[in-house]
Amino acid sequence: MSCILGIESSCDETAAAVVDGRLRVRSSVVASQYELHAEYGGVVPEIASRAHVERVLPVVRAALDEAGIAIEEVDAVAAGIRPGLIGSLLVGTSLAKAIAFALDRPFHAIDHVAAHLFAGFLREYSAEENSDRAVPPPSVPSPALGLVVSGGHTSLFRIEGACAVTLLGRTIDDAVGEAFDKAAVMLGLPHPGGPNLERCAVGGNPDALKFARPQLPNPLDFSLSGLKTKLLYEVRGVPQGRGAQATFLRSSADLSDARRADLAASFQKAAVAQVIDRLERAAEQEAPQALLVGGGVVANAHLREELASFCARRLLQLIVPARAHCVDNAAMIAGFAALRRVEGDRGDDLSVPAEPVSLLARGTKPKRVH
Repeated sequence: MSCILGIESSCDETAAAVVDGRLRVRSSVVASQYELHAEYGGVVPEIASRAHVERVLPVVRAALDEAGIAIEEVDAVAAGIRPGLIGSLLVGTSLAKAIAFALDRPFHAIDHVAAHLFAGFLREYSAEENSDRAVPPPSVPSPALGLVVSGGHTSLFRIEGACAVTLLGRTIDDAVGEAFDKAAVMLGLPHPGGPNLERCAVGGNPDALKFARPQLPNPLDFSLSGLKTKLLYEVRGVPQGRGAQATFLRSSADLSDARRADLAASFQKAAVAQVIDRLERAAEQEAPQALLVGGGVVANAHLREELASFCARRLLQLIVPARAHCVDNAAMIAGFAALRRVEGDRGDDLSVPAEPVSLLARGTKPKRVH
């Protein structure tokens, strides 16, 4: 059974994984940089890229050891080449290309956003499965809807295969994950914002604060900025004055624990409701067979529940990753490469560059999605 080495370094996670041709995860190692960025309340690009340089080789070695294979046994190498912090991307991409060149193996240049879409096909490896025939090759339902909900991306896609992904809608301002993080700051919650917002919302009244649902020229686009503004004014009051001279009447310190929980629950409900609304519209338009979802925010329990309810109403197959594969990881990079190989893709030229922006996020409709 072929094995693919995946490397992911798009932001602040240094990750490597080995996935076989049936999308069984032989190993997945992630080195977090949380402690390096916590004091800044967000990721510092220069610190992130330097940490990747220090950690990427040990992480790759650990992934190979965990998989029980030597590097010479790797059949292909995949790296997330976009989107992300360019300094961080260059670290993982350069190492992956070097390994592919040295071993004379195919190199797969992977779009991080597209890889999130197909992370739900990953499965755990079992040593007892000693017959490849016991595990059928994966197949992508077609047509399907795809949804990526992460800190940097909220996008909706039509999927007709691993190499045929078309953008239908995207956020015109903040991604859901980014909005959750900023809402957490407004509510006085610590870093990391999204998970702490979810915890704070438990027990809160999701109907305590009503939010308008934005109507946009493209009905499948998303917008979260209005939700943030309403929450800001609810927490701090309408600003007095303009620009840098503006002052607020109150702060998050004035909130009771109960009110903070109500506002967190209301904001979470409004953001998730907008996601489901766009999915309902897309389902009417595309007549899909399934919904593929991915991204760090998919670990949110309320979103997962609403996605399951949506698919049950629409009689759609829901393909959702395990929580460990929702956040940035290298198993999704290697797994997406494996799916592309099933569809006949044999790799990319080593000259393909790392890029900070996804082709999908730019709204292009490439014949072939990396």
